[in-house]
Amino acid sequence: MQDRPAPPRHVAIVMDGNGRWAKKRFLPRFFGHKAGVEAVVRTVQACIDRDIEHLTVFAFSSENWKRSDDEVSGLMGLVLAAVSRYLAKMGAMGVRIRVVGDREAVSPKLRHAWDEAEANTAHNTKLTLNVAFNYGGRWDIVQACRKAMEAGVPASELTEASLSEFMAMSHVPDPDLFIRTGGEVRISNFLLWQVAYTEFVFSDCLWPEFGARELDAAIAAFHARDRRFGGVKEAPAAA
Repeated sequence: MQDRPAPPRHVAIVMDGNGRWAKKRFLPRFFGHKAGVEAVVRTVQACIDRDIEHLTVFAFSSENWKRSDDEVSGLMGLVLAAVSRYLAKMGAMGVRIRVVGDREAVSPKLRHAWDEAEANTAHNTKLTLNVAFNYGGRWDIVQACRKAMEAGVPASELTEASLSEFMAMSHVPDPDLFIRTGGEVRISNFLLWQVAYTEFVFSDCLWPEFGARELDAAIAAFHARDRRFGGVKEAPAAA
């Protein structure tokens, strides 16, 4: 029997379509975001079942502050509720939670909840769930440059490898597979540095409807790609 292809080690997802999912059902946008949280839990379990080591989800971008005050406030409350409701469940599943992004703009209460979630799951090794919140790819590159300068790295010694050590996602390998749901075909300032050689899959599925079947379709597309990382593969020698 042919061996099953190795799964992508790291999957990154732009979870788009919550608002349109709610609109189709004549519901306020908040209910779409709430359903989106349930989709995260389903996807975490699906990744564990498929031996994927790292999952990164784009929960709130640095540009999302432009949304209405009501929606932003609702999202903040939802994040607090989600941490409280799912923390024990995630821990029991063997998930390690990491929050990446600029924490300065969020409330002390939310920062405390994140600190607690990270501390309580730090020993878990089944899957690392990176929640990108108040995150932007350009912000990440700028903050990495600032940290490198503060650490005294001279310009002559600044390389791709050394700068990568200061990135917000330095604790995980770069994504192998990038999925965006909701039908849009753009990356929206997500992981700009890290996706240089990532495989992209864009799905029309709205995020609250995403699950194991859609993940499998994306993984199948990933396995169909010829990943050369800028090189050229040699043709097999003739027998």
